[in-house]
Amino acid sequence: MYLLTARWDAAYSPRMGGERHGLTVIGDVGVDLVLGPISGWPRVGTETLIERSELRAGGSAANAALAVSYLGGQSQLLSAVGNDEPGGWLATQLQPLGASLAVCDASTTLSVGLIDSCGERTFFTTRGHLDAFSYEMLRPRIAPAPDRGAIALLSGVFLTPALRAAYPLLIRELHALGYQVALDTNWPPQDWSAGLRAEVAGWISACEHVLLNDLEVRSLADSEDLSAAIDRLAPMLKRGAILVVKGGARGALGIQDGHRYEQSAPQAVIFDTIGAGDSFNAGYLLARRDGAGLAESLAAGCEAATAIIARFPRRSMAAGDLAGLRARPPVALEERA
Repeated sequence: MYLLTARWDAAYSPRMGGERHGLTVIGDVGVDLVLGPISGWPRVGTETLIERSELRAGGSAANAALAVSYLGGQSQLLSAVGNDEPGGWLATQLQPLGASLAVCDASTTLSVGLIDSCGERTFFTTRGHLDAFSYEMLRPRIAPAPDRGAIALLSGVFLTPALRAAYPLLIRELHALGYQVALDTNWPPQDWSAGLRAEVAGWISACEHVLLNDLEVRSLADSEDLSAAIDRLAPMLKRGAILVVKGGARGALGIQDGHRYEQSAPQAVIFDTIGAGDSFNAGYLLARRDGAGLAESLAAGCEAATAIIARFPRRSMAAGDLAGLRARPPVALEERA
């Protein structure tokens, strides 16, 4: 049984210990309630019994930071919670991740994820505190990069509208502080438009790692054909930057300076795919942080994502459970010119 107790009235920032973190994760956190499976949408006014459920810390940024911990890595999570009982519970869940959390005078964002029997999922998400999370709240929490290899991951862009407005400034500030910048936009609830595509293109041109799924790539490029979409996006990258295209069970592609790398994903029986892309980000970025090349990092991302989403409930996982994947990333890769 989960109890949402203890009002949260002050910012929370624990003292870090041990190994210095190499990844800073910035973005959305919230309370996730995952339910499933369902087969078809129930009739309005009826009640449906569901076999599985889990209440957990969620949001793209939290999922990535949790995945880093499962892989035996260190990160710092920079985000916010609401000033209510769910916010206090959420802050407690995120405490071991080196979280520095602003407190918004709002209800904590809640997502209900319904897992269909086909494996797809649908989210219902309240705006909550993430509407209020701003650059002014975030900036004092960003420390200078601990070394030249440090990476800051920006995630959950479209669920943090106040912060999104300052993204060009935030990316410049992160570079000035010594970070490489990785970007995972996630899906815009307002859907794609010409103006939104132009806005995101500006961010892409400034980042070192652009981590999108295949639907996001096609939508951003306004093309149904993935190869054509990649050809449209690749010229937006600055020299040396990497576009990663996450294909779920099919694996991932990496494009850098005209070279393309392809990695298949391990096969597994999956019930809950929530956080797959975030888990990939963690495995990929930790490998980059550890000095791996693009090919090995794609493989590490695919291995991490498969291993993490194969677990249900996720609360059965502990920090370091998958450290062996980080230590020995697979290297079966195919390079395509």
